Amino acid sequence: MNNYELMVIFTPVLSEEDFKASQKKYSDLIAENGGATVYSNPWGLKSLAYAIEKKTTGIYWILEFNGPSDLNEKLKIQLLRDEQVMRHMITRLDKYAVEYNLIKRTGGFKVHAKTEA
Repeated sequence: MNNYELMVIFTPVLSEEDFKASQKKYSDLIAENGGATVYSNPWGLKSLAYAIEKKTTGIYWILEFNGPSDLNEKLKIQLLRDEQVMRHMITRLDKYAVEYNLIKRTGGFKVHAKTEA
């Protein structure tokens, strides 16, 4: 099983229910094909760096999952077919990236202010 991170930018006209339904659809697709969701992080509505399909905002969603390597192709096909998805990116994570994400999620990176005496 390989570790992956999926970033999806959905169209900004989605309702909250549609956004949650889309998240569930892709999480279920991963589970049906032998994968498992590790962490889901919906960022919400954010500005885009450049306009996509004349839209300047998008709804971002990050999903960390693990699964077999053939899962990516099935996932990619479904993402390309979905009209609600403006862009997507699947990244394979090495062991250091997985460890970094785990530390980041658990609050391991704390910034300590320097106190002067």
